[in-house]
Amino acid sequence: MNKFVLGDVHGTHKALVQVLERSGFDYEKDLLVTIGDIVDGYGDTYMAVEELLKIKNRIDIVGNHDDWFFDFIETGIHPDGWAQGGLSTAESYAKAANIELKVQSKKPTSIRHEKTTHILNLNPNDIPDTHKEFFRKQNKYYIDEDKNVFVHGGFMRSLPIGETHKEYMMWDRALFNQALSAKSSKTKLKFQEEYRRIFIGHTTTQCWNTTEPMRGDIVWNVDTGAGGGGKLTIMNVDTEEYWQSDNVRDLYPDDPRTKKFK
Repeated sequence: MNKFVLGDVHGTHKALVQVLERSGFDYEKDLLVTIGDIVDGYGDTYMAVEELLKIKNRIDIVGNHDDWFFDFIETGIHPDGWAQGGLSTAESYAKAANIELKVQSKKPTSIRHEKTTHILNLNPNDIPDTHKEFFRKQNKYYIDEDKNVFVHGGFMRSLPIGETHKEYMMWDRALFNQALSAKSSKTKLKFQEEYRRIFIGHTTTQCWNTTEPMRGDIVWNVDTGAGGGGKLTIMNVDTEEYWQSDNVRDLYPDDPRTKKFK
């Protein structure tokens, strides 16, 4: 069994298929750890989840966007108002359910409310049970037998990892910044527990003007900007060899998100 980690997908099914093929991933034998944020971004979230459900050995980490979608599945209310790429997720599920999606958009009313949010006629019953179970079973983190950690955003180094709150793990950006600082100063990060390597997503490497995965100290960032028109990355955990999709903007040239990030 080979072990792979997958960066933030953000609805890019075409990119997902590319990296699985290019890496030679075996759907029956290999293990895939998804680092979170499967949803929100490009318009193929439904198809991306369908593809992942074909994989026999899979461990899924929850991202902040996934958590919003699961809140909708559980309550019928999307806590972010289908903003920040959420509308494309709703559109993909409406299409799969053969529903004509009706959208009532609410534009920002003040500087404090910067996002356009949406009220939709989509409801949790429109989401397949297999997909509901997929998001229900996502983990806040995972540690393998080699002490490799997989988490969407990060965790507090001053605490044992199990004591870090789920919200912090999904949203943290401090860990990777600390790792980059340690790299530049040629020092080592200190943790409450011993880890071999840490794999994260959440903060696209496009922030550093690259669509390649980045490493600082023992921390690998494999979010290479698929949600922002960049690339999707899959990495062999043991060898650190990685494979990437084409630029997502080229895979989805007519998608509104591509036009946004041009």
